[in-house]
Amino acid sequence: MNDINQKPPSVLLENVSKWYGEVIGINDISLAIEGGVTGILGPNGAGKSTLFKLLMGRLKPSQGTVRLFGIDPWKSTSPYRRIGYVSESERMYDWMTSLDFISTLARLHGMSRDEAVERSKHVLDFVGLEDVHHKEIGKYSKGMRQRVKIAHALVHDPDLIILDEPLHGCDPIARTSIMSVVRELGSQGKTVLISSHILEEIERITEQIVILHNGKLLAIGNLHAIRDLLDQHPHRILIKCDSPRELAQLFITEEPVYGVRFPEDGQLEIQTNNLSAAHDILPSTIVKSGQKISSIENPDDNLDSLIGYLLGGINNG
Repeated sequence: MNDINQKPPSVLLENVSKWYGEVIGINDISLAIEGGVTGILGPNGAGKSTLFKLLMGRLKPSQGTVRLFGIDPWKSTSPYRRIGYVSESERMYDWMTSLDFISTLARLHGMSRDEAVERSKHVLDFVGLEDVHHKEIGKYSKGMRQRVKIAHALVHDPDLIILDEPLHGCDPIARTSIMSVVRELGSQGKTVLISSHILEEIERITEQIVILHNGKLLAIGNLHAIRDLLDQHPHRILIKCDSPRELAQLFITEEPVYGVRFPEDGQLEIQTNNLSAAHDILPSTIVKSGQKISSIENPDDNLDSLIGYLLGGINNG
């Protein structure tokens, strides 16, 4: 671990803050990221885009230091040759085909014409657009346009890929395709940062997360490990069924359940401090009841609740 020859992480932030007048965008963040996929989670306004703009040199830190592959990007722009970036809002030339668009940008990276076309076909194939690369971008769906942007970010084979809300506005098929691409990049050893404000999206891509809230680093680490820490907090399970009161009599005697409610007709709310244990007893208890179940939901299982639990733990710690 202390090997002096160990290479620096792809991303290193030390006590970084960015403010706009009296408005704080990022507040005293320190983190190091190297290899694999890391999800940057946070509600709108949490500081995700500000963080990415600091990494891309579009903003300069008000204080602290940013290092990319061990280099200060404000002293040398060399790290950006090794970075692919997809911003949340970036326009493309709708009259160009995706192959023309990406190969033109590949030429800007110093590739020959033939090399640029070959490499562009490769990345378009990688993101699942091989059948439509001669079609004008203006005729693409939102999900296809997002994949063109990702292909553009990959054309020069970067070591660090930064994706700002790449799933926003995409249909389910496009989301699944983009998620698969991101996971594959991580498995190739690339360092991938992907932002979202939707917990379920990131959970389908990676367990390694960074949670931002009001510009501050709220949590970093393995999502499942963080969730395990939250088991001490109250959770709810909502069950829609034929006879909630009969089902409640079975659940209330079980160890992980400390309370039940009936929020609406045909609905049972189970209250527990151990969500995993409660889910373990769900199948057998439901089978014992002989009831028809319409749905089972976890209303607390979202980013807002996760942040609320973490803030509660900090405030009570």
